[in-house]
Amino acid sequence: MNTKLLGLMHRRPVSPSGRTGDLRKSRLRGIAAALALSSLAATAQTWPAKPINLVVPFPAGGTTDVLARAIGLELAKALGQPVIVDNKPGAGATLGADYVAKAKPDGYTLLVGAVHHTIATSVYKKLPYDFQKDLAPITTVALVPNVLVVNPNLPAKTVKDLLALAKAEPGKFTFGSNGNGTVQHLIGAQVEGMGGVQLLHVPYKGSGPLTTDLLGGQISMSFDTITPVLQHIKGGKLRALAVTTAKRSSALPDVPTLDEAGLKGFDLGTWFGVLAPAATPKELVIRLNTEMVKIIRSPEFRRKMDDIGAEPVGNTPDQMARQIKDDTERFAKLVKDAKVSID
Repeated sequence: MNTKLLGLMHRRPVSPSGRTGDLRKSRLRGIAAALALSSLAATAQTWPAKPINLVVPFPAGGTTDVLARAIGLELAKALGQPVIVDNKPGAGATLGADYVAKAKPDGYTLLVGAVHHTIATSVYKKLPYDFQKDLAPITTVALVPNVLVVNPNLPAKTVKDLLALAKAEPGKFTFGSNGNGTVQHLIGAQVEGMGGVQLLHVPYKGSGPLTTDLLGGQISMSFDTITPVLQHIKGGKLRALAVTTAKRSSALPDVPTLDEAGLKGFDLGTWFGVLAPAATPKELVIRLNTEMVKIIRSPEFRRKMDDIGAEPVGNTPDQMARQIKDDTERFAKLVKDAKVSID
């Protein structure tokens, strides 16, 4: 073979389109991706080597916060590292979710998410993250019924009484929620539609400030989870009219469901779970799931859940992912029917 032909065979092909540069960039991206995967694999082997942050997208005092602190305490014992609850409230729990979605996927930043996030997908016209694509489910911690509670100064002893008052004075009575696009907001909208009444929605950043204003009489009612209001109901400071799930709550067995109270077919509750950034190594997700499920299914944790009216779950990442998918589709229809939308 002549030397000229041999030289042509070994010469790197160059095209007017700059294919050589594209190939070089592609190789560099491949190398960078391989290095990133290698780094994540090393992280999985040494994890945990520092404190873990549990991001709660609501202020302290609400159900999400209470559950985060309960599981965080036991998780710290199991892993031998501190677990820090980091409250990042705002925008109907979407600020905290966005923070975790964009966090380094090393197992040190986790989200205590809730059903609110599946609703926000349909309520908000634009979100800076995709809840199903940008976050990896670890496990559902608990299911908690919501309850319709009113300030005792409101002259309503039953749901029928409340609807009669609201019909007589449209727009006068207010209901608080944990923020625009949360399940409390959607429950209120559903009650308006099914009850044929007009209420005024007052969004808060979480259950803490919401409950404070409800106790003080600044708002008429709320549809919050049982946890932050249970002690006030038992102490007579708030009056429970109905739970929003299909079945009565074991924490409030004498309180009827909204279905029993006349709003037939009403069934909305709240679940809470833990998620990680989507690119978190599978080994870490499995480890976290294993440790959390042990905690959730322990007799001690169940007793804690009974005290706050919650039902412990502890499922697999795949089961939680299916739950998120199903709820996202379910609430998309409810949001459309209730005409709830936020820019």
